[in-house]
Amino acid sequence: MKITIFNDDQLGIIKNDRVIDVSQVANWDSNDTTASFHYLVEYFETLKPSIEQETQTGESYSLAEVDLRLPVPTTGKIWAAPVNYKKHQEEMNKQFNNAPRTVEDLALFLKSPDSLSGPSDPIRLPFQNRRTDHEAELGYVVGKAAKNVAAADAKDYIFGYFALLDISIRGNEERTWRKSFDTFTPIGPWIVTADEIEDPNDLSIKLWVNDELRQDGNTKHLIYDCYKCFEVACDHMTLQPGDVIATGTPEGVGPIESGDVVRIEVEQVGGFSVPVEGSE
Repeated sequence: MKITIFNDDQLGIIKNDRVIDVSQVANWDSNDTTASFHYLVEYFETLKPSIEQETQTGESYSLAEVDLRLPVPTTGKIWAAPVNYKKHQEEMNKQFNNAPRTVEDLALFLKSPDSLSGPSDPIRLPFQNRRTDHEAELGYVVGKAAKNVAAADAKDYIFGYFALLDISIRGNEERTWRKSFDTFTPIGPWIVTADEIEDPNDLSIKLWVNDELRQDGNTKHLIYDCYKCFEVACDHMTLQPGDVIATGTPEGVGPIESGDVVRIEVEQVGGFSVPVEGSE
């Protein structure tokens, strides 16, 4: 299923070019999307037959005419993988004259949960005089609590996948600071449930700035694949339903400026475009 939150925080399922409102059968409360989302994730298998039935008869809207909201309304934490593609390491060395260590040395880092934004929300640059880069990634949301789960079993703990932008200010400060500003983790355009993604470790990822193709990679080149990232994220630490994991970016990272439009596309998942603006 492709799960979205749309318009006035209703719950929808994307089917062809329509969005079907399934709020009622999913016990969805638009006034408390956080609790409703956790309920959806926890009881999804129970709710699934009723949701599927509602997609046949429920009220629907044209996808082109709805406002797609942040598909994960809130999260406890965002774990992100640094330098998780070899060619990205090589380009960083070429651009900044220092060969960064890879995820094998660095493990993961945290981004602020408040950096999440939706697939139509603008990226806001807090500093006009600092280089700020786009990073296209595959992201996913945790489906159930996990601790010390091996990579071989991680598939059973992932609720669904989405396209993710890890916006990054370049500099010597800690990654968490440079990547945690408001709007620095756009995700979407919806969640594709894990049962529809046969192999998340073989998906193309593309990113354009305006009409220029900047990034053209594939998750088959991940150093730590999606499941290994999960294992590291819950190694002696607990992942909770609704937590987000960003798997890292392929080569082609580059700067963005106010006035640009950034478009990301992930195979089998979908994509979205967001404008870049200066700070408020």
